[in-house]
Amino acid sequence: QVHLVESGGGLVRAGGSLTLSCTASGDFIKINNVAWYRQAPGKPRETVATIMSRGDIGYADSVRGRFVISRDDVKNIAYLQMASLKPEDTAVYYCNANVYARTTGSVDYWGQGTQVTVSS
Repeated sequence: QVHLVESGGGLVRAGGSLTLSCTASGDFIKINNVAWYRQAPGKPRETVATIMSRGDIGYADSVRGRFVISRDDVKNIAYLQMASLKPEDTAVYYCNANVYARTTGSVDYWGQGTQVTVSS
């Protein structure tokens, strides 16, 4: 079983910064792709940023230039550095990872989410 735990959310003023972390634990061999999603009240979940195992990175247009996704494959942690935050960034942020384990093959896992609230 693999567990993803997000941390780093909180309340911040517009223009501020936060860094989210996503830590993977459990019995697995490799983390393939990692993505950060967010879901605001009354809105569908949207992709914020993705980072592939090869290092390819993608961002939603709404966060490009303000957010940075990265990963540490030694510590099995992914990060989302968020700067110049806006009230419209307010949402629950979720980590998603495609993880390869010998017993299960490649499976997608989700974290429990962490709340980010940006005040104006």
